[in-house]
Amino acid sequence: MFRVGRSTESPIDFVVTDTISGSQNNDEAQITQSTISRFACRIVCDRNEPYTARIFAAGFDSSKNIFLGEKAAKWKNPDGHMDGLTTNGVLVMHPRGGFTEESQPGVWREISVCGDVYTLRETRSAQQRGKLVESETNVLQDGSLIDLCGATLLWRTADGLFHTPTQKHIEALRQEINAARPQCPVGLNTLAFPSINRKEVVEEKQPWAYLSCGTCTGTTTGAHRSDTEANERECPHVQNCGAPMYLSGFGCEAGFYVDAGTTNSCFLPPCDHVCSEKVCKVLVSDPHLPHGTHAFHAACPFCATQLVGEQNCIKLIFQGSGL
Repeated sequence: MFRVGRSTESPIDFVVTDTISGSQNNDEAQITQSTISRFACRIVCDRNEPYTARIFAAGFDSSKNIFLGEKAAKWKNPDGHMDGLTTNGVLVMHPRGGFTEESQPGVWREISVCGDVYTLRETRSAQQRGKLVESETNVLQDGSLIDLCGATLLWRTADGLFHTPTQKHIEALRQEINAARPQCPVGLNTLAFPSINRKEVVEEKQPWAYLSCGTCTGTTTGAHRSDTEANERECPHVQNCGAPMYLSGFGCEAGFYVDAGTTNSCFLPPCDHVCSEKVCKVLVSDPHLPHGTHAFHAACPFCATQLVGEQNCIKLIFQGSGL
């Protein structure tokens, strides 16, 4: 049994803090009060094959009792057993089609202390629980998302991770793209994607992308448009107007990748991460991440920046040998 929560007490195996968007600085990121439960959930894994993992809301405290807040919903089941929900809920979503390039977002459900599955409450902290979904279980699948109201976890199985690329694969892919000498389609100057260790250092060959069209350039000297925002410029390739974004490099969390394919897509502003098109389609194709008490949004899995626009990923435009 593995216990997850905000508490730093000894019963908690994995301490989880609120996720801060990568676009915020330290001053903006101050959290006055966390919405993650101190004893948020527990995951029980079988010791024998197929090593089934099940998730339950809440966790045991140092007194070996299930800990629920005073405002948490509680009730007695017909069989006499007590059950309940954490204050802000433990939500789980299983992707349809598994965690593959064909995955589609599933339906978000709420998990109770006893592991029963319920439809979502009207708001995260409502006292009235949702309807019991008897046809579904609390068994975690490869790619299941676990939302703790402040942090969203991605569950990967050992078999699923065996088929994902490693950081060495991602680095080899970066070197392969740079070896093909990608060029700006307008100025024909050579571009080079930075390594993870140098992604914070802006260099001459580092790509900038017009996120309205995906054109990659080595400069930001496009023409200003008087009828647009001050930081927007006209792309010299397709004449679309948009703010050029410095690309900090590839998303380096290998567990998010469903393939080791060409890294030729990036997220729309204000995020500057680059990853493969299949990762975009699986993780950010729909606004399916819980946000606040009753909303959903799309976010970059690498930095949690909320994404905007109807299309949350766009193909980069550059040219080179073999690209």
